[in-house]
Amino acid sequence: MNRKTKSAALVTAITLASGAVLADNLPRGIPDPSSTTAGTLSDKRPDMAPPSIIFGAYDPHGDFGDDPNSSIEHLFLPWEDVDLSTLSLADDYALQRGRSLLISVEPWSWDRDWRVSSQELLNGILSGSYDANVAAVCSEVAGLTSPVTIRFAQEMDEEDNQFSWAQWSGPEYIEVYRRFVTECRNYLPNAQFMWSPKGNANLQDYYPGDDVVDVIGLSVFGYQPYDQAIAGSDQTFAERLMPGYTLVDDYGKPIMVAELGYEGDQTYVRQWAQSVTRRHAEFPDLTAVVYFNDGEVYPWPDNFGFPNWRVVQETTN
Repeated sequence: MNRKTKSAALVTAITLASGAVLADNLPRGIPDPSSTTAGTLSDKRPDMAPPSIIFGAYDPHGDFGDDPNSSIEHLFLPWEDVDLSTLSLADDYALQRGRSLLISVEPWSWDRDWRVSSQELLNGILSGSYDANVAAVCSEVAGLTSPVTIRFAQEMDEEDNQFSWAQWSGPEYIEVYRRFVTECRNYLPNAQFMWSPKGNANLQDYYPGDDVVDVIGLSVFGYQPYDQAIAGSDQTFAERLMPGYTLVDDYGKPIMVAELGYEGDQTYVRQWAQSVTRRHAEFPDLTAVVYFNDGEVYPWPDNFGFPNWRVVQETTN
């Protein structure tokens, strides 16, 4: 059975008490192993000239499928309304390429019509109503062979309210994060757990404690029109990373850029591409960067739209 047939066969429907039918989502980021763009040359691909740090990608299009420099496959999944059995596809793909898995677990449904309020979600998690969701995700991941890092409820410090959990206070988020890791370790005692703020000035309010954090992730995006309008000039990778890095470095954990992207004119893109995987003396604890190889999912603030971070531009007939 080929991948597309297998994926289709695994997608089921849940009949809800209301009588509505909700199709299970597939985890996002399972690459297409038959991608025709895996070897496409692009000036936007990060420059991996040695010495360089570890590189990986969220790569649903499979653009990095043949890239021997990519060591991490990044997936996203909600913890409800999701077909977890398809994680085996990503596991097989990663194993064939000698890569590890970074799995971002989002504590909600991707179907907006079925989401509860931020407060209802918080109350439900703390009352144990979602313990079965944690068990389902973590027990399924326990059956995978690839090394796994779990990134839970990312960018809790973001300020545009795109995530339900970003509306919680620091203590509320910390209680939820700690509960998730404690429960998940019952099934995944050997997994690594990533705490992954966006990198804003208030991120330290959400730090859950050394005992439940193995690695810290940050988000770093460079968009030239935004830089010029807001900062007044083009920003470098180092300039974008420095504020968040400075705030988390004292925790003494390995630091990754869990989501990375850049878009602009050729000069801007090449400057970023040549910088992101280079070892920077000012970032001694930066161990890896993971590229977000797709179009932006949420609109940027101030009407800057949806930047396209993908390294390969699709051609149209």
